[in-house]
Amino acid sequence: MAEASGFLSAHPDAVLVRLEGVQGSAPREAGAWMLVAAGACFGTIGGGRLEFDAIAAARAMLDGGAAEARLQVVLGPDGGQCCGGRVGLVLRRLDPAARAALLRAEEAGQEARPLVLILGAGHVGRALAGLLVQMPVRALLIDSRADQVAQAPPGVEARMTPLPEAEIRAAPPGAAHVVLTHDHGLDFLLVAEALARGDAAYVGMIGSASKRARLLRFLAERGVAHRGLTCPIGAAGAGDKRPAVIAAFVLAEIMAALGARVSQAASSAADG
Repeated sequence: MAEASGFLSAHPDAVLVRLEGVQGSAPREAGAWMLVAAGACFGTIGGGRLEFDAIAAARAMLDGGAAEARLQVVLGPDGGQCCGGRVGLVLRRLDPAARAALLRAEEAGQEARPLVLILGAGHVGRALAGLLVQMPVRALLIDSRADQVAQAPPGVEARMTPLPEAEIRAAPPGAAHVVLTHDHGLDFLLVAEALARGDAAYVGMIGSASKRARLLRFLAERGVAHRGLTCPIGAAGAGDKRPAVIAAFVLAEIMAALGARVSQAASSAADG
């Protein structure tokens, strides 16, 4: 929301372009939107020729003074895209009321973002946090060490606490929990805490095959089921142990898990 607000502050005369009525294959889902001003854009409706033409139409509105336009676009070879679907575009020039409504909706969407707890602010934790700030999630980097928290990447929400397990207990249902502290014993305790909740979208721990085996014994001794555990995290990286590479693969795991959670919720709502 802050980014959209900043864009509108810098470009007060703008057109909201929103995708509606998507049929078939399209580069973005219904509801995707972007803002178009005379010399800048914010957001995306999928790129390519669809977005190119939408920007041109929005700027024609700005030049001509029109308040609203509607377009039906077939995404075929003639338009330089081969998606094969059809989309409806609604273009509205933002007046003060529409601007306020957009920012309220964005703020509500930000508050509803899933939470990702990064438990450990070492090299991999900081690298992961730096990637997650670009995702539609709220990422919280947690550590007990002030010097590590102080190195959090720009824009990352970081918290120093001697009780990281309390952050796990306070997390909302459907959160992701990534455990990569400097202490194996603490890792085990935090994983057990996250798994015991039974409602996490993702629980992952950094480690090796031997560390996983020790963790499973630890969990079994405490009667905690390990169903849903990802360990080692970032395993698709084929053994590349550079923090940035591990973080990239863990990011993919987290976003896939959160996406699956959203799909399951939507399916359950439809069936209900």
